[in-house]
Amino acid sequence: MIRILCGGLVLALTSLPALAGSATVDNSRPAAMRFDWHREASAEICGKACRVWVAAVGPITEQTPADFAAFAAQADLHGAILALDSVGGSVIGTIRFGRMLRDLGITTTVGTTVTSTAADGTVTSSLSPAASCESMCGFVLLGGARRYVPPEARVLVHQIWLTKKRSHPETASYNAEEVALVERDIGSLASYTVEMGGGIELLQAALQVPPWEPLHRLSGGEIERTHLSNIDHLFDAPGNDGVARTAGTTLASAPLP
Repeated sequence: MIRILCGGLVLALTSLPALAGSATVDNSRPAAMRFDWHREASAEICGKACRVWVAAVGPITEQTPADFAAFAAQADLHGAILALDSVGGSVIGTIRFGRMLRDLGITTTVGTTVTSTAADGTVTSSLSPAASCESMCGFVLLGGARRYVPPEARVLVHQIWLTKKRSHPETASYNAEEVALVERDIGSLASYTVEMGGGIELLQAALQVPPWEPLHRLSGGEIERTHLSNIDHLFDAPGNDGVARTAGTTLASAPLP
């Protein structure tokens, strides 16, 4: 058991950051997850029918729950849509963040915001599915009360490990205290997955991919079985927010600072 854990099944310890195996650092992206409100267009153009969402971009750190709490204090986020585009990050940060999302009844999705300016100066925004939710991001996604994964979006899973040992994960050694902490974190993540209504196959899929291999992209079937997606449409007509798996969530009345 210890050899398996130390050979690669190493989840992030609560006191140290972790990275996904083959994630490429993009210096243009934030060092920590940031949150921004977006609206399709100005109220003058689409009025109360404007689609509104929160973009959540960047790595998940232990500070992310506090950052999100500060952002949530600026406006009512109950029932909002949160679009994730992240390489993952901290286990403990993910669990706390995911529970916050569930408490607020937030709908989660994978997407990136695309803004364009017309010749007349009109600015519009759209939510594109050309985004990735990697490593621990998938478990944040699971925190949404309603969840939608567009077919074009990429949800990738992978074992994660201690930052200081990421260069040689296959040959790194771990002391008994580190192994004990790893086992505890695996248990916490498994408990969280069940608590959020997710399929344990999500955690199993992550643990099967060693850190020296590319991240595994979940298939549509895997996304279905792990309950990462439980609604058929992200945006729907007002009044039809209904029950998961039959309707999406409307943000026609969502506040936008």
